[in-house]
Amino acid sequence: MTPLLNDIAACTVCATHLLLGPRPVVQAGDPRAKIRIIGQAPGLKVHMSGIPFNDASGDRLRDWLGVTPAQFYDESLFAIMPMGFCYPGRGKGGDNPPRPECAPLWHERVRATLPDIKLTLLIGAYAQAHYLGSRRKATLGDTVRAWRDYIDDGYLPLVHPSPRNQIWLKRNPWFETEIVPYLRSTIMTALT
Repeated sequence: MTPLLNDIAACTVCATHLLLGPRPVVQAGDPRAKIRIIGQAPGLKVHMSGIPFNDASGDRLRDWLGVTPAQFYDESLFAIMPMGFCYPGRGKGGDNPPRPECAPLWHERVRATLPDIKLTLLIGAYAQAHYLGSRRKATLGDTVRAWRDYIDDGYLPLVHPSPRNQIWLKRNPWFETEIVPYLRSTIMTALT
């Protein structure tokens, strides 16, 4: 591990807010990575395994990307850094939001170690709010639909691949007919 990843692994900044304690989950150990994935925060299954997107959301995301698990977990291809590196616990409507301390503390430092990034996937509202700021649209759906507005800056906003978003995906078939083919083509080009 690099010194930065060691520092992240030892982080306890928000430990008092984490019912299960800190267990940062990040994949950013190779400066050759081409694709950066910025999601929300690990879920319980990912917290337990320590492997990013090691759940149903990850299965769907890898399908959208058109990559195998071996490719996805190849750090020379993909870097994965959620808005909150640790599992934030459960709330009334699902998992709690990512801890707000994490991204300001770590993101710029991690990004500085990844000079070859060709595309950054912004998965969900928290990543889009942080990276797109006032440029994002009124809703997550509107932001994702306007993906072409951000691609020249190297960002592609996506809905979260969670099974909980199945209704959204059924109501927005353009996502799988328009964005997924573009995403797969772009990923394959970036990885070759």
